[in-house]
Amino acid sequence: MSFFKNQFSDVIEWEEFRDDMIFWKWNNKEIKKGSRLILRPGQDAIFLYNGKVEGIFKDEGDYNIESEIIPFLSTLKGFKFGFNSGLRVEVIFVNTKIFNVKWGTRSAINIPAPQLNLPGGLPIRANGTFEFKVNDYIALIDNIAGVKQRYLVDDVKIRITSILDQLLMKWITREGKDLFNLQANGLEISKGILEDLDMEIHDMGMTLTAFNVGSFNYPKEVQDMVTKSASHGMVGNVSKYQQIEVTDAMASGKLHGSGTASDMAGMMMGMTMANEMMKNMKEGSSQNQDQSQGQSQQPPNQTSGSGPNFCPNCGNKVSGAKFCSNCGQKLV
Repeated sequence: MSFFKNQFSDVIEWEEFRDDMIFWKWNNKEIKKGSRLILRPGQDAIFLYNGKVEGIFKDEGDYNIESEIIPFLSTLKGFKFGFNSGLRVEVIFVNTKIFNVKWGTRSAINIPAPQLNLPGGLPIRANGTFEFKVNDYIALIDNIAGVKQRYLVDDVKIRITSILDQLLMKWITREGKDLFNLQANGLEISKGILEDLDMEIHDMGMTLTAFNVGSFNYPKEVQDMVTKSASHGMVGNVSKYQQIEVTDAMASGKLHGSGTASDMAGMMMGMTMANEMMKNMKEGSSQNQDQSQGQSQQPPNQTSGSGPNFCPNCGNKVSGAKFCSNCGQKLV
């Protein structure tokens, strides 16, 4: 009697449910009248008989095998003849949520960079997130669930990251117009990778709903060069940048260290700043001389405010008077 009691299952439910589990298979058991199917939020149940999908239940709740499931599966052999002896079926429970996964390159990707003269290319690392969900139950059963008891998020992550390096190289090379500012083209790079990865997991019955590159990381020496280049661009010219560096060093006390090396560094920076100041003073002096020469080349004023020495009317000597004493001619 106990044998018959144990060979049938009274409850069909996802016994091993975990958030990181994509599907779990309930099998090797028989169902009979009085058995129940329990579906929780975020779960679908796929009934299979002899490897063929016979029904899919998507609404959460507690289903009675006889009154709610048998009519749905009325084509199954034995269901319409009283269903007293029990029937062996498989039920695949599917997690319907969207999975969010963090990713990162396993090693640096060498991107061709002819302008940098690097033999192996510019080594770049990247990280971000992607999202996926199950969308095709038939493909899922044919290619994965048919041979596996369960499938985890890590299984999908392994498959995706195995080809991610190649796709990053492909789309960085195509869309990375500025290798030192890849983030500016991050949207185009992410979009291209999303399309390729979606095709990669299509045969698994899944679809990629989002892919995002969070950041691109350069080697330290390259990052320092990028930062320095950006600083130069912000200052506007190298001479001002050097002056700012000297001022910062003096303010932080770095020029007051002990030892010949520190003194020599301070002298060199001071001389550099002095040379720049002398150069600026010479340029200013040259500009002032040019302005003075321009003013001296202007024609002199013919009248200085005092009258002429001789009267223009009668020729009488007037010695700078305002009126001629001989003829009365106005002279100023």
